Amino acid sequence: MTRIAVAALLAALAPLSARAETVSVAAGAGSLQSILDAARPGDTIRLGPGEHEGPVTIATALSLEGEAGAVLAGNGTGSVVTVTAPGAVVRGLTITGSGRDIGTLDSGVFLAKTATGAVVEDNAVLGNLYGVYIHGAKEALVRENRIEGLREGGRSAEAGNGVHLWNAPGARVIGNDIRFGRDGIFTNASRDNVFSGNRFSGLRFAVHYMYTNDSEISGNVSTGNSVGYAIMYSDRLTIRGNVSDGDRDHGLVLNTAKGSEVSGNRVYGRLQPVSRWTNAGRQADSHGIDAQPTGAQDKGGMRLGPEKCVFIYNANRNAFSGNRFENCAIGIHFTAGSEGNRMTGNAFVGNRNQVKYVGTRHLDWSADGRGNYWSDNPAFDLDGDGIADSPYRPNDLVDRVLWTAPQAKILINSPAVQVIRWAQSQFPALLPGGVVDSRPLMAPPDEGTEIQ
Repeated sequence: MTRIAVAALLAALAPLSARAETVSVAAGAGSLQSILDAARPGDTIRLGPGEHEGPVTIATALSLEGEAGAVLAGNGTGSVVTVTAPGAVVRGLTITGSGRDIGTLDSGVFLAKTATGAVVEDNAVLGNLYGVYIHGAKEALVRENRIEGLREGGRSAEAGNGVHLWNAPGARVIGNDIRFGRDGIFTNASRDNVFSGNRFSGLRFAVHYMYTNDSEISGNVSTGNSVGYAIMYSDRLTIRGNVSDGDRDHGLVLNTAKGSEVSGNRVYGRLQPVSRWTNAGRQADSHGIDAQPTGAQDKGGMRLGPEKCVFIYNANRNAFSGNRFENCAIGIHFTAGSEGNRMTGNAFVGNRNQVKYVGTRHLDWSADGRGNYWSDNPAFDLDGDGIADSPYRPNDLVDRVLWTAPQAKILINSPAVQVIRWAQSQFPALLPGGVVDSRPLMAPPDEGTEIQ
């Protein structure tokens, strides 16, 4: 046998001698950190049922897995699991017992910058300050976890986020169930992220974007949060197929967000007790968006929620299509220099006010001969082409007066107001600048579709 053949044979046998192993660890069997430190790349450390002591650090590219009933419990200081190795996996565990120090980013699972491609999946991450914190780890995957944050105290600002990303290009957060704490997913200074198929409840914001570009938010469901999807200072996003069902203040917020596709989303309001959401009981966050209430009460009653299906502030060149905005106090509140947005093929259904536009420009919300559906548009379609025969204007001069002087509502049914509205309908030149749909649809594009 030649030297080359021997060298080839030894090279082929070398991986077999270093074959990855599975190490089973019973609860209370000694220092888990020592076992992790002794493991080799590719090994699987499998924790048996019962409580295992944390915190631990994974510095080798291995899998830390749990059998049914395996609990990894921290000591109330720092993060329960810290991952520094690229390609490491944390799977199938109940993880609890992090510290409560926001300044040190105490988390159930903390992925350091070096943990490129790390995977956190199928865990129950319960009662930690932050659930999963991705601190610069590229291409990380957080998938199919149940994440429940802190509930005590009643102030969401004192809690961390379910999944928090900072400068984590390519990270994906998919199929998680996230409840309680501050925000469901918060991202800052990142790019090329995908948040898809997640479910959110009991939070301030379901998804909170800050300075994160070229990313996707798709197929998520937000239920009963203060705000569904808050997109701020972020550009070129795909926001598609998401649901906001009964969120209290806003379904979707675009604040200084540009060049995004907003399509196929559903914002669905429900009647909610006014006693929970009075102005006296609100506290605003740093962006001026109402956060969770402080607990003040009033005499009761009901109101439509969200207050606004969509709030657009200084957001330009976005394309809205195929969305359904239903049963909100305001369908879209559109203000602060938002220009060049394309609105076509959307359905505005049963909102108390379909549009609140603060501005003097004339905006046509139709494109390529097709506008939007408005449930309060008493239009005719004599030629049967599905397009109303006359334009639709959601606001008039009286609406502007009511926005600036709400006390004027007592005059809304007076003969003088009725004469003004009649005059504007007969003489369109009297109308101020505002939104007009020159080609309104006679039926919603997705008629018959129910939000579950």
